[in-house]
Amino acid sequence: MADRKAKLSVDGVDNTIELPVYPGTVGPDVIDVRSLTAKGLFTYDPGFVATASCESGITYIDGAAGTLLHRGYPIEQLAENSNYVELCYLLMFGELPSPEEYEKFSGTIGRHTMVHEQIVNFYKGFRRDAHPMAVLCGVVGGLAAFYHDNLDITQADQRHVSAIRLIAKMPTLAAMCHKYNIGQPFMYPRNDLNYSENFLHMMFGNPCENYEVNPVIAKAMDRIFMLHADHEQNASTSTVRLAGSTGANPFACISAGIAALWGPAHGGANEAVLAMLDEIGDDSEENIQRFIDKAKDKDDPFKLMGFGHRVYRNFDPRAKVMKETCDEVLGELGVGDDAQLQIAKRLEQIALEDEYFIERKLYPNVDFYSGIILKAIGIPTNMFTVIFAMARTVGWISHWNEMITNGYRISRPRQLYTGYDKRDYPNK
Repeated sequence: MADRKAKLSVDGVDNTIELPVYPGTVGPDVIDVRSLTAKGLFTYDPGFVATASCESGITYIDGAAGTLLHRGYPIEQLAENSNYVELCYLLMFGELPSPEEYEKFSGTIGRHTMVHEQIVNFYKGFRRDAHPMAVLCGVVGGLAAFYHDNLDITQADQRHVSAIRLIAKMPTLAAMCHKYNIGQPFMYPRNDLNYSENFLHMMFGNPCENYEVNPVIAKAMDRIFMLHADHEQNASTSTVRLAGSTGANPFACISAGIAALWGPAHGGANEAVLAMLDEIGDDSEENIQRFIDKAKDKDDPFKLMGFGHRVYRNFDPRAKVMKETCDEVLGELGVGDDAQLQIAKRLEQIALEDEYFIERKLYPNVDFYSGIILKAIGIPTNMFTVIFAMARTVGWISHWNEMITNGYRISRPRQLYTGYDKRDYPNK
């Protein structure tokens, strides 16, 4: 029983309705409104801006303070001291691994990177110029056809095996999307490389020459994976949970999450940043200022992509880490004179100094910097969201497993119906 109650008085309803209030570890308290249905009432919250749809112990965000915690650890500390595979372990199991546990987990991931050779046929079924996200949606959902003997979601060991397969195989499938799109041979994964090195090898290597992975680029790639690994109950994670509440298999649920991530307001934001930079085009001071003025004009449809965030009302903590990584990559590659990157750096400077942006807290977010980094590395724009999906897979599967483990009901949002009342079909 909750110690605190919220009291709701509604015209036309006898007696005050008492609703239990529950505290979290940190963050706002929540009012349990489930009993309202017995009174013939629903809450109305378009976009779920004030609704907690579940209980979770994985990730916590304080948008006002600019805080992001994974299992209690600040993202800045994880990005500085950890790596993506260790973060995967943390998100999945709740604690950092011991050296022995990390070695075993990392080795298991490495041994599951190969995909069935028949999956190649899935790629051949798509047009060569299909968007890589369209391909990824299909092939990830198709994995269920290869692992149907381990799809009993009531069995913890089978859920674990499915999670390992998804985390391990996603870089392979993502790189195959790119190779198929540009007409190059698929590259097999190598167990002697770490997670980010292996992805770069499969993305940029070819059978004709030995591809040497730049350690600065590999570190940057690993950070991109870490900074996108999980972000609480966002649209795609909520989609995974919604699909999972039906009892659907994990591959279908992750495919649903990929589809939700594809939207330009969600995972497609870093792709939209590059499109915006293309629209600005000229890196002259006068031209950039013209677009800044357009962004300030509420009657102008032009928007600065990659600035501000739905949750953060302060600087996105991931953006601080991504900015450092961006500077490291641009310095290593010596591409600072690229016109598009010059526009991006100038926009960043303006946003951090201009009172209009400061007052509205429109700081550059993680999508702004990740788009610049990925472009500098040489990853095509249509692969940006695929990489986001690859990184977010561990967050999705961790939330899915948490839901299955703790008991759940099928999700069934209600509505405020504003259509016709009952009416009779006309006589003819």
